[in-house]
Amino acid sequence: KVAELAQKYGFDLDPTKKVYNMSVSEKQTVEILKVLYKGADILILDEPTAVLTPQETEKLFAVLKNMKKHGKSIIIITHKLNEVMAISDRVAILRKGEYIGVVETSETDPDQLTEMMVGRPISLEIERPEVKRGGKRLRVIDLTCLSGDGVKALDNVSFDAYAGEILGIAGIAGSGQKELCETIAGLYPSVGGSVLYSESSEKGAVKERILGLSPDEIAKKGISMAFVPEDRLGMGLVAGMDMTDNVMLRSYKSNKGIFVDRKSPRDLAEKLIKELEIVTPGVETPVGRLSGGNVQKVLLGREIACQPSVLIVAYPVRGLDINASYRIYDLLNEQKKKGVAVVFIGEDLDVLMQLSDRIMVMCGGKVSGIVDPRKVTKEEIGLMMIRTEQDGEKEEVTE
Repeated sequence: KVAELAQKYGFDLDPTKKVYNMSVSEKQTVEILKVLYKGADILILDEPTAVLTPQETEKLFAVLKNMKKHGKSIIIITHKLNEVMAISDRVAILRKGEYIGVVETSETDPDQLTEMMVGRPISLEIERPEVKRGGKRLRVIDLTCLSGDGVKALDNVSFDAYAGEILGIAGIAGSGQKELCETIAGLYPSVGGSVLYSESSEKGAVKERILGLSPDEIAKKGISMAFVPEDRLGMGLVAGMDMTDNVMLRSYKSNKGIFVDRKSPRDLAEKLIKELEIVTPGVETPVGRLSGGNVQKVLLGREIACQPSVLIVAYPVRGLDINASYRIYDLLNEQKKKGVAVVFIGEDLDVLMQLSDRIMVMCGGKVSGIVDPRKVTKEEIGLMMIRTEQDGEKEEVTE
């Protein structure tokens, strides 16, 4: 029955294959086949392409069009406007939980959809300001880490991050992105390799080995590194605490004596509300009550306020509306202009290609290559995301 369904709708799947041996896209195919097997006529897909390469997305869309021909109703929830235009017949727009309207896809365009989503016209162009690249700020050499079950989560990863550039990290989910940023930040153990931090001074470049050091030890060396984790409220902020206390998490250890300074963090919290347009009743409101976009602004604003020389951000716009997303891109560009080395881990290839100065592609914990987004296509990066060979990236890394 499963083989019959797969053939009918055009799924490329071996019914005898174990699920734990399947790729992310194959697992997603199994999920869709499960509901078809049960006889469902309506499918609701929530961000189905978030973990797929462009090639896998094309395959999925071909299957969905096939299902439409067989009389199935398909609802796709997505924030990627190019996918909305490519696959849908009609589009319903929501803004802050409110139904705005529905339009025929053939009679609309991304600009109109954006205006309906945000409430005002907004440019869809992501800026990539030209900034003179500085020296190597961060050097990662043959970094190797193990996952909880002893499998290599990172396998000899090497790259350089320069001052005044945004280095994008691309890859399907689970390719080692999480382990990479947490290891550099001092939160995940490694079994091999080295991470060097370099900062120019009057006497020349000062190099520090930071691999294996805790975040506190890195800070004590005078290295200002900021990390915005994927899990905002689990790892970056404390949901039950207000903005002032969350800002204090960064500074309370530097207090001398038994009393903590609450005035400076409160002033900074109020400044962030004003500068980043954070929507909150006040600095005393628990951050867990704020929307995802405002929570992200609090976290990113707190880290940027430390004036870092290296800023690592993981999926900073996941789940945010277009307006909040573009504000985050502006903040990253502002840091780049200040000479910060920004490492940006993202899942939307279109955004990565528009925002990044260079893109490092990861697959299965290895580096597939480091490319200039101005000179490659999205499809070429997509192929690198499912390619495990490490052909030639060493030469690019050590230029």
